[in-house]
Amino acid sequence: MPAFARASHIARQFQWPSDDELSLGLREHFAGYANDVVSRFGIAPGSLVVELGSNDGSLLGFFKERGMRVLGVDPAVDIARRATEAGIETIGDFFTDAIGHRILQSHGAASVVIANNMIANVDNLDPLVIGVRDVLAPDGLFVFETQYGVDVTEKNLLDTVYHEHLSYFNIKPLTRFFARLGMEVIDVQHIWTKGGSIRVTVQRAGGAKKPSAEVARFIAEEDRLGVDQPAYYAPYVKRIAAIRDELVAMADAAHARGQLVAGYGVSVGTTTLLPQFGLENKIDFLVDDDPKKGNVMAGPGYDIPILPPAALYERKPAFVVVFAWRYVDPIRAKHARYFAEGGKFVVPLPGISMVDRAD
Repeated sequence: MPAFARASHIARQFQWPSDDELSLGLREHFAGYANDVVSRFGIAPGSLVVELGSNDGSLLGFFKERGMRVLGVDPAVDIARRATEAGIETIGDFFTDAIGHRILQSHGAASVVIANNMIANVDNLDPLVIGVRDVLAPDGLFVFETQYGVDVTEKNLLDTVYHEHLSYFNIKPLTRFFARLGMEVIDVQHIWTKGGSIRVTVQRAGGAKKPSAEVARFIAEEDRLGVDQPAYYAPYVKRIAAIRDELVAMADAAHARGQLVAGYGVSVGTTTLLPQFGLENKIDFLVDDDPKKGNVMAGPGYDIPILPPAALYERKPAFVVVFAWRYVDPIRAKHARYFAEGGKFVVPLPGISMVDRAD
């Protein structure tokens, strides 16, 4: 993206998700993540695991349970403080060369450096990766998860396009990028988080581990799809436009009947979906399970009230657009009464679908 908000403005006051959000499969994902890295790569107890963008230390806690020394680095100073108080030592700052040298002096070289859903937020990745390379032990590994560019287009993951995400990654360009900085992609795993992500493992160039066949397989599939050609993205644009047109028609029809239209889920993704789907002036109110989301979602030309989910029963909208579409199953399970009273959920992605029952 050619224009972006300063990282310091975004990250310093960042608030980690609520317990409800963490309970929707993320803790299980973190536990499996730690098990996978430790078992597949033979990480010995006592090894140092450093996480960049460690938030409250939830993932590092699972490495600590497996006997690792752990250290987090996160610029959200309040979260870093609370993580340290909870037993996960965390440096409250952005990761830089200076922080890397400080870690080397105080803790030694890292066997594993982890970065989850944060490299897409960094404008210039070169200094970060050089810092990671320098803090790694000679046989150390850099493991990161990020949204997969192919999934963003193939699965219509429009809600992952927002102000924090400056880049979207495919494997072929990633291998070239790391090679330029003296590192080597040795493994890729396709994972479910964020609607479709990749877990990439990188070592120093010429390291002891042989690249898995998955690296070549991903590259071959990207070549087959032609993801480096502008024409590849035209169908994606058309699919999103078709979803928009259908949602607008549904909302207009409901309003013509004198009915309300609601939205479920207040997040950064919602700020993208509202205008891209032409709904910023067609959603009468939003609901969210987290009371910390505030009272109003404001944007260019709109101010939409945010209410507790009880408003669905009081205001009885014609339908609810589930902006938190990845979590539609646990959300629908909470609202059997709403469906029993004739309510409907409209799930906009990856394609429009209608939900009128809790199970």
